[in-house]
Amino acid sequence: MSGPHSGSEHRRPLIDRLAALLLRVPEDRAQLLTILRQAHERELLDADALSMIEGVLQVSELAARDIMVPRAQMDVIDIGQPREVFLPHVIETAHSRFPVVEGDRDNVLGILHAKELLRLYADERLDVRDLLRPAVFIPESKRLNVLLRDFRGNRVHLAIVVDEYGGTAGLITIEDVLEQIVGDIEDEFDFDEESDHIVRIEPGEHGPRFRVRAITGIRQFNEAVGTDFPDDEFDTMGGLVTDQFGRVPRRGERVDLNGVRFEVLRADARQAQLLLAERLPPQTGAEVESGTH
Repeated sequence: MSGPHSGSEHRRPLIDRLAALLLRVPEDRAQLLTILRQAHERELLDADALSMIEGVLQVSELAARDIMVPRAQMDVIDIGQPREVFLPHVIETAHSRFPVVEGDRDNVLGILHAKELLRLYADERLDVRDLLRPAVFIPESKRLNVLLRDFRGNRVHLAIVVDEYGGTAGLITIEDVLEQIVGDIEDEFDFDEESDHIVRIEPGEHGPRFRVRAITGIRQFNEAVGTDFPDDEFDTMGGLVTDQFGRVPRRGERVDLNGVRFEVLRADARQAQLLLAERLPPQTGAEVESGTH
């Protein structure tokens, strides 16, 4: 039998019910997430709202090196090439902005907006250098929440990530940061290329690290990382990792499996979406860790 206040509970404004749940002040981030997940279970927050809140909290824990496009995979324009060489590349990749280099990727001259290239067709005498905008350089260690604030405040959409020696380590866009909060932002030029499913990033504390889409096939992961995960029960890395938790994993949760540590970078109420994989020293068994890393 329902209690005397059960009927009025759902008639109270959402903000009042949520505030009542939060009256017990959490002592740390883990407790805060527990309370928010309880709010989701009581239908005070929907799955998308919870996922975005978790993403906001996680952004403050991640650095540019964790989600940047690595140097080797950057699409750049070499100003030393004739325009008939680099223009087809611009059209094929369909990015809105390109780093412009001269000879070497460490020598970034500036950023070129693709729309500015229309002026080259109108005036063949125009020098590409005259179209460049200043490049923004950031260290690999810059936190994503600080970077997002800088992107918004300076109205900049792309930054070049540099290593401790000043060399180009990769690039990062405002879309990359926002996707950590709201999930993948796809447009008409986005394709599900298998080559983008596994991206090698800067090594971690224990060994090589890879950013892995959960839909990556287990065989593809084994070939790229040098592992031997079985694929007789599951087809994707997301399915394999989810099975270790026995439920849909949450952002920040980790599991060690056959010498690889998997951390969930992005997930919603239905499935894991993005994983961070790091090779560990040889070990056996699987260990599941819940956390808010």
